[in-house]
Amino acid sequence: MSLKGKNVLVTGATGLVGSHLTEKLLSLGALVTVTKRSSNPRSYFAGKNFGEKVIMADCDLKDFQRVFDVVTRYEIEYIFHVAAQPIVETAYFNPRETLEDNINGTINILESARLYPRVKGVVVASSDKAYGKKCDNATEDAPMAGDHPYDVSKSCADLITRTYAKTYGMPVAVSRFGNIYGPGDLNLNRIVPGIMKAAILGEELVIRSDGKFIRDYVYIKDVVDGYLKLMNNIEKYKGEAFNFSTGYNYSVLEMVEKIGAVMGKKVNFKIVNNQKNEIPEQSLNYDKAEKLLNWKSAFTFEEGIKETFEWYKNYLK
Repeated sequence: MSLKGKNVLVTGATGLVGSHLTEKLLSLGALVTVTKRSSNPRSYFAGKNFGEKVIMADCDLKDFQRVFDVVTRYEIEYIFHVAAQPIVETAYFNPRETLEDNINGTINILESARLYPRVKGVVVASSDKAYGKKCDNATEDAPMAGDHPYDVSKSCADLITRTYAKTYGMPVAVSRFGNIYGPGDLNLNRIVPGIMKAAILGEELVIRSDGKFIRDYVYIKDVVDGYLKLMNNIEKYKGEAFNFSTGYNYSVLEMVEKIGAVMGKKVNFKIVNNQKNEIPEQSLNYDKAEKLLNWKSAFTFEEGIKETFEWYKNYLK
């Protein structure tokens, strides 16, 4: 399937995942519409001047009438729904907004796709956190078991997405990724941007956990490739979920050491161990994506970190 000349909607396009996805879609010749609620002039999206190459639609995804208006007005054929309130700490302090954004926003996208017959495919971004606390080499058939605001919001959105596929026969599928990193992540409280900032500016990195939490890390360009492969097979695998990961499973302290080595810089840090609602160990089994979608990470950890470091050196000037 070719997306060249197709009307494609990307929600959350000004964020990390959405901006790189938009970049790839533009290179493929897609006619891209994006939703936005706010924008950052220093974002990856703004820095690449994507706003001049896409249709920018002001849209709060919690507003169904506006979402449906965007989908129908721009005759959308394919939707990548990657918008979310993605920060665990923000979810702790503002659970209502997180739940409404991540659950109702997903419902409004799916309902718009159900009602508008021109939509041929929808890929919805879920997360490893949808699995809850039991997420060590998790496979796609594991239960959705989030038990804190952000995790629950992703569990619910994941289940709702597959409900629309199974109940209405819609061409909808779910992607679940591990910890995504790459150029353009403006949340400097995340571990990779935080390490970059500390190293580049000579600051002390504050580690909010005990430093032993383990995560798997996946580079943004591999993520985009996963989304496209899933959309290309949407009819074949509608109603299914796919894990995408790399096998790069590191603790926070290991990340500090490994990223410092790639950058050639010593990273000073202190452990405060005051983190709330975090899961001790998370990793995803991605055999299904490898076997059925022929997807596999094309970037080594070192390659991803080098490209990311080059972007942050300019961003943090």
